[in-house]
Amino acid sequence: MKKSGILNRHLAGALAELGHGDGVLVCDVGMPVPAGPRLVDLAFVAGVPSFAQVLEGLLAELVVEGATAAHEVREANPEAARLLAPLPDLGFVPHEELKRLSAGARLIVRTGEARPYANVLLRCGVFF
Repeated sequence: MKKSGILNRHLAGALAELGHGDGVLVCDVGMPVPAGPRLVDLAFVAGVPSFAQVLEGLLAELVVEGATAAHEVREANPEAARLLAPLPDLGFVPHEELKRLSAGARLIVRTGEARPYANVLLRCGVFF
């Protein structure tokens, strides 16, 4: 058994399969999940695990070269917006566009977050 990092076997395996340019949507419980991308649902109860916890864990495991979030997050969920601010090449689109873009993700990680617009589409980079 792993002693550190991501212990969820489904998530650890999905992350190991990602390549350069692949998309990973980290989303709250209210985000519609499109058919197609692999889904790892971590939601346990409302708020658990939080968007912050999941994002922090993923960022420790992934190289991210860019990110896209809904522009509504800045006003509706300032806490989530602060978490996203340090992401490289962060762009904002209308929430409806983010939902459309999520269908092209390779992996969707659903958190237990129950606050609005706690969603981000990460674009994988390379470690060299």
